[in-house]
Amino acid sequence: MRCRFIISFAVAVVTAHLNFSSPVMAADPDKGEVLWTKCRSCHEIGPGAEKKVGPPLNNILGRVAGSSDRFIYSKAMIAAGEDGLIWTEETLHQFLERPKSFIKKTRMSFSGLRKQQERDDLIAFLQLYSDDKALPTRNAHLQAADPDLPASVLATVGDKDYGEYLSGTCVGCHQIGGADLGIPSIIGWPKDAFMTVMFSYRSKFRENPVMQQIAGSLNNEEIAALAAYFEDQKQPQ
Repeated sequence: MRCRFIISFAVAVVTAHLNFSSPVMAADPDKGEVLWTKCRSCHEIGPGAEKKVGPPLNNILGRVAGSSDRFIYSKAMIAAGEDGLIWTEETLHQFLERPKSFIKKTRMSFSGLRKQQERDDLIAFLQLYSDDKALPTRNAHLQAADPDLPASVLATVGDKDYGEYLSGTCVGCHQIGGADLGIPSIIGWPKDAFMTVMFSYRSKFRENPVMQQIAGSLNNEEIAALAAYFEDQKQPQ
């Protein structure tokens, strides 16, 4: 019995070693195109793509969720976009694994892709139809242009006085006098630009962990208040 246990244990260790040391397979857009057959009954992609049951998926990477003007989305998807959800490789992975777990009450009936490799391959296929081919690369979002926010989010009216109250967290690093000491000045930033950048951090589209944490602690009205306050500040002469 002892000998049989030792042999079984040795086999398990070797198997585990082989499993952990196996290289991660690169994403294959050709395999992703095969997986696309699961999507095409509801979506179109490529030249001339039109809406079907779901929206066309050209340029899905980098798009704010629920923001295409070519489709009428569910309230849940629109709300997710207004809360800062941007379709990046990371967020698509989470959504495609279990759509209804990631966005409650989404109308998308697809049960999901449980295997990471399949999600990698499908996203690589979607990447072929993105204007910015570098955008989906993991850990490369600081080089990508920030997505456009929905007009409803940008229209949020910010309370400058409340923004001043909230600004203490910001001015610990960003100089209120406008000096750039290795950290960019945010004095006089246009409100729309400020909100867009903060939403990009909140959705983890931009990758500074400190800014992600700060932006993630703020709701839309608080971001708008900060934007209104800093837009009103003047650079010293």
